[in-house]
Amino acid sequence: VQLVESGGGLVQAGGSLRLSCAASGIMFSINSMGWYRQAPGKQRDLVATITGGGRTNYADSVKDRFTISRDNAKLTVYLQMNSLKSEDTAVYYCNVQILGIDYWGKGTLVTVSS
Repeated sequence: VQLVESGGGLVQAGGSLRLSCAASGIMFSINSMGWYRQAPGKQRDLVATITGGGRTNYADSVKDRFTISRDNAKLTVYLQMNSLKSEDTAVYYCNVQILGIDYWGKGTLVTVSS
């Protein structure tokens, strides 16, 4: 399984970014796709997840600002991030769960300048 993230970068506070994660090498149905993030010196935390049926779950800190979506045909998950804040600065990791096993991307850095 390979997960390739893209879309990170530097943005000013209040701006927007869209992250993408394309999965390949998958032989079974994906249960869940999602995004986690890890700020310097902190643990990796949930940002948002989405099931194959489209059920979503968000961290309280990003509700109403971030939107997760997925294209099942392309095995791709997206994270639209609006109204970015300096505290959103982190490495963002793509995650997929297949048969109870977690797979992770290498991460993409998002830096929000104030």
